[in-house]
Order: sequence, then structure tokens, then C-alpha cells
Amino acid sequence: MRILILTPTALPSLTGNAITAERWRRSLIRLGLDVKVIESQNQNTQSLHEEIKDFKPDVIHGHHAFKTGRLLVDNNNSHPLHDVPFVISCAGTDINNDIGLNKKKDIIISVLRAARGTITQSDDIVLKLQGLLNGCFVQTHYIPKSLIWFGNSAFDLRGVCGCNPCDVLFFLPAGIRPVKRNLECLNALAEVHEIRQCLKVVFAGPVLDAEYGERFFEALEHCKDFACWIRAIPAEAMRFAYSGADVVLNTSSSEGFSNVLLEAMAAGRPILASDIQSNRIAVLGYPGEHPCGYLFKLENRADFINQAIKLIDNEQTRKSLAENGLKRSKEWPKPEDEAKLLYNVYKNAVT
Repeated sequence: MRILILTPTALPSLTGNAITAERWRRSLIRLGLDVKVIESQNQNTQSLHEEIKDFKPDVIHGHHAFKTGRLLVDNNNSHPLHDVPFVISCAGTDINNDIGLNKKKDIIISVLRAARGTITQSDDIVLKLQGLLNGCFVQTHYIPKSLIWFGNSAFDLRGVCGCNPCDVLFFLPAGIRPVKRNLECLNALAEVHEIRQCLKVVFAGPVLDAEYGERFFEALEHCKDFACWIRAIPAEAMRFAYSGADVVLNTSSSEGFSNVLLEAMAAGRPILASDIQSNRIAVLGYPGEHPCGYLFKLENRADFINQAIKLIDNEQTRKSLAENGLKRSKEWPKPEDEAKLLYNVYKNAVT
């Protein structure tokens, strides 16, 4: 079976979408499938359709209903390549943000109607899909997310920010854009630093929104004594990079199921994350599981500051939360399990 994965960004871009698509590609190849990944960002419909025709896939897997799926339906809300079935995996922004905007909602619903199946890796999004589509039947497949490390190259995260041994290093790996709230995180950490001088923070990720990035870097100029930014960490060095952090951050206003949180847990790092549904499940776990970090109320800077200070002040708490996450990570599905479930969705799409 030949599978074409279309994703907003693909390697060498170091974004969550790119990492997810590459994990799928590697795992599906191990099952014996022929897989190609194409970046859909900045593609026009005609050039994309030419690439699809050249590769001759049995199934197209579009990752992100709005950003990618809209290239697979025409103005009549139908699939222009009628002989090539496609499935869609929804991103957090599809369901948490874009579907609330009339023009985007219409496109998303058109894409989901034309698809032969919808994949989600967050069980709360399954429920949201059922409630938001107003009776439109969508065959939804919940596939739990797995984790794959791309290597174990060395990376001195603490050296990047000039950390001393007694400093407590926070780490936010995320592209610079409003939904990730990098700027809001920096401003809140500036207040934390006034209270706890041992705080350091590294932001790592490409600029994905120019105007927001300009504001972020303007603020960063005033925070250089404790904060720094790097464009990217090589995928093969991410595992090593996490080991240098004392606390991993996720300050997003919307997520599907964050790769960063999975990586932090698997690397044995405690988490401070925004209290949104998908983060809540990841950080607090299901009934009977132990938390691997703290949550803070979105738009509540005082709550963020209080939680950050608690983590800075208590090394034993950080260690305990990290151990909880590491233990939970050992029970996750393996990449081959995720690939087998994807393969089942692809098989259903061609029957």
C-alpha cells in the first residue's frame, strides 16, 4: 500500500506537525508500506495534485483538516481526485479554534464529509467532534499517540542559557505563534525572575507568526539576563536537550495532544502546563494515575507565577513528578501499535 502523508510542515522544519508526520512515516515503513511525506504549507492546489498523481498513492492522509484538508476539496465541496480516497487527522486548532469561525468551519465540515475517515489522537476531541458537527456523520478513529526519539545526539541546553549549577532551568520548545503563548509565558517568567533570581528559561522553536514574533523578541531584549531563544534543536538531539531542563513548559491555549508533554514525561522531566483539556489529561492522567506536573489557569498570570515558584523551590517535588511521568510513559502504545491502527484506517478507506 502506498500512503501519501500531507502535513502543514515536514522535516527539516522542526514543528509538532513535522515530528508527528515523520514518526508516522518511519513506523508505517516498518510495517512494509510505501510512504511519502509532503509539506502542504505554501502549496497551491494544482502543484499538489501533480505530486499526488506522480506518487500514485492508494490513500492520502491529510494532517490538519483546515490547513491541509482544504487543498483536497474543491469549491463544490467534493474531492477532486475521486479515485484516491483520503483520511484526515484533526489538529487541536481545527476543533478548538477554527471550527468556531464561520468560513473555516464550512471548509472543515466539507473536508470531514469528503474524507473516508477522521483520525484524532486526543480522546476529548472525539467528543467535541460529535457535538460540533450538527448531525453530520463522521467516522472517527481514536488512535493514541506514541513517541519516537530520532537519536541521542548531545545538546547542552544549560550552556545555551549560561546556567550555573544552582539555577533552575525552564524549557519551552514551541514555534513562536499566538496559540503557543510564548510571549505571555516570557512576561510571566519575568515576574517570577524578580522573585527567584535562580530562574533561567530557554525558548526553542521557529517563528511561525511574524507580527507575534516581533513582539516576542522585543520583550526578550529586556529579559536577556535570564531568558534566551534558539531557532531549533536538531530532532536527533531533543532527547538529550530535555535532560538539561528542570521544568518543561506548555503554555498553549489550544492543543490536540502535545508531543512536548509526551517527550517531557519520557525524558523524566516535570511539567508546568496550561489548564486546557488535552493538557489536563496528559499532566494529571486518568483515574488511578499520578500527576507528572502542575497546571495553571490560562489568562491567570498570578496562578502561573505561584506554580512556577513552587517548582523552583522544591527539588524533591520536581523529582517526584518526573518519576510519575517516566513511569506512565512506559505504559504508552509503541510506535508500531500506532502504525497498525493507522493501517487499519487506511484499509477501511479503500474498501
